[in-house]
Amino acid sequence: MVALYLVSSEEAVGKTTIGAGVGKHLLGEGKKVGFLKPIIADKKPVGSENDAVFMKQVLALTEPVDSLCPLISGERNLADGIREAYIEVSQNKDVIIVEGRCGQSSDDNLSKTSYEVAGALKAKVVMVEGYSNGLSTAKFISGYKGFGENLLGVVLNKVPKSRLKRVWDEITSRFSEAELSILGVLPDDRMLFTLTVGELADYIQGEILNNAEKSVELVENIMVGAMSVDSGLDYFGRKANKLVVARDDRPDMQMAALETLTRCLVISGSTGPIDYVRYKAEDRGIPLIITKSDTSTIVQSIEDALEKARFSQEKKLVKLAEILEQHLDFQAIYSGLGLAK
Repeated sequence: MVALYLVSSEEAVGKTTIGAGVGKHLLGEGKKVGFLKPIIADKKPVGSENDAVFMKQVLALTEPVDSLCPLISGERNLADGIREAYIEVSQNKDVIIVEGRCGQSSDDNLSKTSYEVAGALKAKVVMVEGYSNGLSTAKFISGYKGFGENLLGVVLNKVPKSRLKRVWDEITSRFSEAELSILGVLPDDRMLFTLTVGELADYIQGEILNNAEKSVELVENIMVGAMSVDSGLDYFGRKANKLVVARDDRPDMQMAALETLTRCLVISGSTGPIDYVRYKAEDRGIPLIITKSDTSTIVQSIEDALEKARFSQEKKLVKLAEILEQHLDFQAIYSGLGLAK
């Protein structure tokens, strides 16, 4: 049994996303995979168990969420607490994916806590960093080296697709000089951080009138009908799997949206859809969502929601698997974990 410890120097860089992808890959190779995300604090922050809930589903784990995401208070010895939590979730497992806290991004060195956790578990470490202009991850190189031989390498995530090759060349050069391995440079793909029809309806305080079973579908694009001066069909035909926002006084735009590949139609204003719009939506199996908010408020609410979106739907795993197969060095990870592939 071995621990794969995913750590980052900043929050929200994709540790859970990559952990889910690697975990599913390991399962596909016949390995038994567990998960642990210890919360090292005096009390659990709100929402701190969300990632554990998701990973429990992805990896089909039987352990309770409290065991996957244990609270380890500062009142006890950290190494002992981590080891006890690890033992509890590691029975009959080949690999435990451990998600760590981020380091201190204001310092050159990573958090000492990360070193202590890695040491306590004798874990193999993968650093996950988000892309930013200037490739600021280079400033953490000295911190990475603190993990010593247990560091398998670094994954740079959320790189704009147009810059993949340039970033790969640049970061490979920098890290090679430091004798550190690059395990992957992963492209930014908004498909991994989309929301469902139901989630977006909640964000805009909307009511789903029909086809509620479609509330689990993922929304990939947003279009606003009232802003178009083009033919409705031509305009809405430009994007698929979209959420369309249209005013209640524009049934022409509503009908045009329903003729194209639309996930849901949001109708803003004080009145609901007219009868033939309802009939068309029912016939096409497209949910109608009504809300009294104005169009600009709806769009702003959706944009805010998408900015905060996390990788939390199993439907996205197929797309994630495609990205990792192309851009992540699984061979190096398996070798580092001492597993045959």
